[in-house]
Amino acid sequence: MAATEEVTLLDLWASPFGQRCRIALAEKKVEYEYIEQNLADKSELLLRSNPVHKKIPVLLHAGRSICESLLIVEYIDETWPSPSPLLPADDPYARARARFWARYVDDKLFDCQTRLWKLKSGEPAHEQAKEDLVQALTTLEAELGDRDYFGGEAFGFVDVALVPFTAWFHTYEKFGGGVAEELCPRLVAWAHRCKERNSVAMAIADPHKLYDFVLYLKQKFGAK
Repeated sequence: MAATEEVTLLDLWASPFGQRCRIALAEKKVEYEYIEQNLADKSELLLRSNPVHKKIPVLLHAGRSICESLLIVEYIDETWPSPSPLLPADDPYARARARFWARYVDDKLFDCQTRLWKLKSGEPAHEQAKEDLVQALTTLEAELGDRDYFGGEAFGFVDVALVPFTAWFHTYEKFGGGVAEELCPRLVAWAHRCKERNSVAMAIADPHKLYDFVLYLKQKFGAK
């Protein structure tokens, strides 16, 4: 299947998972059609393209669908290897380690932030969500260490996986999750470094617009 064939991304502006895909496509300089989805009224195209989970993002390439954001980013990396790989091409250990930390973002950080806005403030479960969020952020900061990017000197797979969530730092603070600059200053500095890349700056959501969106979600789906 030729890499030059038509590419389409089914996505939602606020989704950190979709933003990963947009960043990866931009890093690879892939032209594609973006189709915004209404998750309250899912399109026939989305339902047909992801019949199992019925979720965004979905990448369509030459009529075939690829689902789940980390799998999409890997697919993009393998299909368009130039100008530079997101996963190390010649180091199986480094690839495995990158996949581990990308999964950590999904399994830990996303779970914590969801509980943070969904649960009722002051209740034990909400306090636990705050503690878990701090733990997740400080763990990621420790893994980053003093490196420019998670993989070292080059922007790569873990950076793509995590950086969309930095737009949520404002929301974390508003829901009592702590001030990111105090909790994880090196992670905040890394986020600013990433945002200097056009691929990132063009993809991630405005923090204040995102917070307004989360307030809408909380009103509709959060604990009363």
